[in-house]
Amino acid sequence: MTSGNAVRAFYKTGAYIADLMEKQEENGRALVKIRAVIKHPLQGDLHNPKMTNVPLFHQRKALAEFEKTWVPLSSLKPYEGEIPEYKQSLDEALQKEISKLTDDESEWAQLSLEKLLECQKEYGLM
Repeated sequence: MTSGNAVRAFYKTGAYIADLMEKQEENGRALVKIRAVIKHPLQGDLHNPKMTNVPLFHQRKALAEFEKTWVPLSSLKPYEGEIPEYKQSLDEALQKEISKLTDDESEWAQLSLEKLLECQKEYGLM
């Protein structure tokens, strides 16, 4: 993978299609620029997944279009194919997460659903 190539990049619990901007082999990381969302990040505390009895139940938004971020080199995979429009990919990824949680009556799922619906409003997707 070289700079300028499209990659699948994983950041925390989200997955994205991004442009590879820079690789730092010595630090084991790469700078990517977000183009589309594959998987919306999970909600809650990353250190205590699916737990609600935590000091702060985080709302986790997807990275924004053209946002640049550093990711571990090990999280990159080549991406081939057409890159979807960012807002459409964000909406699809968000809807997938919402539908996974709709029938789950656990406290974690209900809190996550509440946070995702807040994200949906903030993204302007309602």
